[in-house]
Amino acid sequence: MKKTLITTTLATTLLASSLFAAIAPNTALAADYKVDVKGAHASVQFKIKHLGYSWLLGRFNTFDGNFSYDDKSPNNAKINIEIDTKSIDSNHAERDKHLKGKDFLNVSNFPKATFVSNSIKFSDDENAIVTGEFTLKGVTKTISFPVVKIGEGEDPWGGYRAGFSGTTHFKLADYGITYNLGPASTQVEMSLNIEGVRI
Repeated sequence: MKKTLITTTLATTLLASSLFAAIAPNTALAADYKVDVKGAHASVQFKIKHLGYSWLLGRFNTFDGNFSYDDKSPNNAKINIEIDTKSIDSNHAERDKHLKGKDFLNVSNFPKATFVSNSIKFSDDENAIVTGEFTLKGVTKTISFPVVKIGEGEDPWGGYRAGFSGTTHFKLADYGITYNLGPASTQVEMSLNIEGVRI
């Protein structure tokens, strides 16, 4: 009887281990997404007031990243974005040269900006607050901002996609950018629109 019990227990354990090994990899992969920068289905944009009379719009043309998301456990989501600061594009070559210089981004010494999430808290199926570490010009600060889930589902090419959008504001001086642009232009707005392909 004791031998039978041990054998049954061992068999059950081995079966459970086999099932976990078969299921776990798929579960892990199901939540991991690569930002679709190759297909240009993502963007990092910014805007800042010009003298308080208009908006100056721009973007970073080169960036990359990944995120994890599962609608069954959305608060376990994570995101990691890296931006090539040299790719700043305000649609004006001379201005971009100035923005890349020491007065602003100083891209020679700080070629990357990054955001790594610490927590993502959903209040419903679509809306969440993301908190994480944003590094720009060598300065790292904790920021929080709202994000909206745009949607998720299968694409026409046999893949699976999910997309989110978020916007944050911060003071330039908080990241060591103190060039005087006037009182109306001390704060910049950045928007992140990402579509990820599940890997």
